[in-house]
Amino acid sequence: MNNKIIKLFLRLAIAFGFLSAVADRLGLWPEEISAWGNWESFLEYTQLINPVIPEMLIPAAGLVATGAEVIFGICLILGLKTELMAKLSGYLMLFFALAITFSTGIKGAFDYSVFAASAGAFALSTMKEKYLELDMLFSKKT
Repeated sequence: MNNKIIKLFLRLAIAFGFLSAVADRLGLWPEEISAWGNWESFLEYTQLINPVIPEMLIPAAGLVATGAEVIFGICLILGLKTELMAKLSGYLMLFFALAITFSTGIKGAFDYSVFAASAGAFALSTMKEKYLELDMLFSKKT
């Protein structure tokens, strides 16, 4: 398979994974297929997997994670700063995977494929092919 197609697939898969999770916590997915279904349930889960964070800081942690997922997702869809956004996405998902592992056990991190998604994001960050990316429009190379 062509590396440009693989890169596009990784960009979109990671981006829509982030945006779907955000939509879930905002109640935009039907209840019967939601993991959280609303912001309050998402914050409860955030507290569960981050027991070292004081309860009063959990809403801020949830907002930061949600903001990062929205920004990374949109940038990956548009192909804006792909290598940087992919690397940051890899670190964010690795943090999620480790938080899940240390709080509830490794099975959840494996079941939700968070380590695999993190690895995919890190792999994407190493791919230099330009294809359907805004960065190539602003590049000095033609």
